[in-house]
Amino acid sequence: MPDFPYARLRRRPDVEAENLQAHDATDLLLVERALDSDIPGAEITVIGDEYGAITLALTDAGLSGIRVHQDLATGRRALALNAEDLGLTGFVSHELDSALLAGARLVLLQLPKSLAELEEIADAVARWAAPDAVLVAGGRVKHMTLAQNEVLARSFASVQAQRAERKSRLIVASSPLPAPASPPFPVTAQHEGLTLVAHGGAFAGARLDIGTRVLLDALGRMPVGETVVDLGCGTGALAVSYAIAHPGAHVIATDRSAAAAASARATVLANGVDDRVTVTHDDAGSEIAEGSIDVVLLNPPFHLGTSVHTGAATRLFEAAARMLRPGGELWTVYNSSLGYRAELTRLIGTTEQVERTPKFTVTRSVRR
Repeated sequence: MPDFPYARLRRRPDVEAENLQAHDATDLLLVERALDSDIPGAEITVIGDEYGAITLALTDAGLSGIRVHQDLATGRRALALNAEDLGLTGFVSHELDSALLAGARLVLLQLPKSLAELEEIADAVARWAAPDAVLVAGGRVKHMTLAQNEVLARSFASVQAQRAERKSRLIVASSPLPAPASPPFPVTAQHEGLTLVAHGGAFAGARLDIGTRVLLDALGRMPVGETVVDLGCGTGALAVSYAIAHPGAHVIATDRSAAAAASARATVLANGVDDRVTVTHDDAGSEIAEGSIDVVLLNPPFHLGTSVHTGAATRLFEAAARMLRPGGELWTVYNSSLGYRAELTRLIGTTEQVERTPKFTVTRSVRR
């Protein structure tokens, strides 16, 4: 296999740290599989390439026309930056749609954490790729389960796990089954007058996660702002609930996940608040003007991929500090064991506890 400079790849603009890498052994196995296949680049689709390691290694090997889908805005920007650093072209980015997969004979997939996301991807491949398409999905052995094979078997007649190498394993799914008339996602659920719509990759699906429920309980104590941001909006539950409670407010719901942003757009439409809620797919609200926001609502993640890391929350706290006007307020819910109050005070301003349950804490931070 050509000697690709994996060590030169960076995660930026995502969190960078000594224990967080921009590639892993699964990337290398998927690249090797593609190069051994002799399939031209125009018939190869790459899904879930976190920072571009798969796509760029293949283009560096001379393949062109590769189609790639990354859910996260940070991953898309990292791919573009890494490609620029290495002087590589020959790939095109798509959403998870027919243009991504039409005519694809080989689909390379970094396995997602969520089985629902895997189900949506597998259905899309069986629905839109070539009739003889092969899906090669890979992951770190410690994160893989038999349930992933079972999900793939809903869309492929043959699913075969390969021998583990370098603590990673590939699963080869072939012979796509006829796709059902309607795709399995998005799904819809009702929650006491609130309709949630979710694609497979959206956190918590169409359920209301516990942290969001706790923050929603504090909705009546939040200030009435003219311009409000639901930062890391997921399916849009907070944004829609605030818009319903305060019809005069304009709410921006933003998330770095394309699946979350698509879910939030559908949730906004389902609840009839599309005239006052705008949804964006963006990294930490980077497109929102500095000092322009009255209230920020935030239920931050505490994972980066499969790693527990508080850096994701810190980036969102910093983003809130940038976009809030002086005197504006950040309302945050987080797992009480994480103890974010000191960090919120340092980055935003005076922070007080509004509510505490056995598991979660809600705080109010006033921008200094």
